[in-house]
Amino acid sequence: MERAPQLWLESLGFPDLGGDGLSAEEQRWGAALPAPRRRQYLASRVLLRQRVGRLLGCPPAELPLYAPPGQPPRLVDRPGWLGLSHSGGGLLMAWAPTPIGVDLECADRSLRARALIGRFFPEPECRQLQDWPESRLREAVLRSWVLKEAAIKWRCRTLAQELTHWSFDHHSGDLSNRVEGLRPPWRAGRSGCWRWAAVGADVERLAFQCTREETHRSRSAAIAEVVNVPKTNQSC
Repeated sequence: MERAPQLWLESLGFPDLGGDGLSAEEQRWGAALPAPRRRQYLASRVLLRQRVGRLLGCPPAELPLYAPPGQPPRLVDRPGWLGLSHSGGGLLMAWAPTPIGVDLECADRSLRARALIGRFFPEPECRQLQDWPESRLREAVLRSWVLKEAAIKWRCRTLAQELTHWSFDHHSGDLSNRVEGLRPPWRAGRSGCWRWAAVGADVERLAFQCTREETHRSRSAAIAEVVNVPKTNQSC
């Protein structure tokens, strides 16, 4: 059987990451970034090399990773697709045998839920949420947002291109692209202080790991809340 997709939730706050395993290109790209962005970029590439290298039985420094700043990471001449998302001090990484998109957000981030709905959500979803109390609305909007971002990354598109094309049914759990009729499988959950989502053809077999500081925050690698929508006939 093909290897299951892998998802890792890491902290970028650990000081012991160093630069071991980074390519000369990555070190050069990082050196050109402003200091806060440089730290985030270098740490994320070190962790991505460590996790994916271990999975594939490859030393981190030898992993054929191409991951310039601001671009989706990819493997060169090796099987699998990669996903990457960061929010604050959190980092979400993925490997899968087929295309995958992931997104990570701080679960308690400040957001104007009704303003976001009115500006970016399609009319059917707006109607569904219009009478929801504030206590439920914020969480619903955040879950919808991370799912749509993950779906857009799965498609290798941008928010500007596709955000308004996607709709989430908060009763049935159906995530759909209203323009092209796509209904990809998804998984989403909350672990510690993070809300995450993954979209792709094979995510029903997803293996999730909280590591480093995030393990201590949630006290286990178990997902506090997971929704798993059965695989549809959309194969990406």
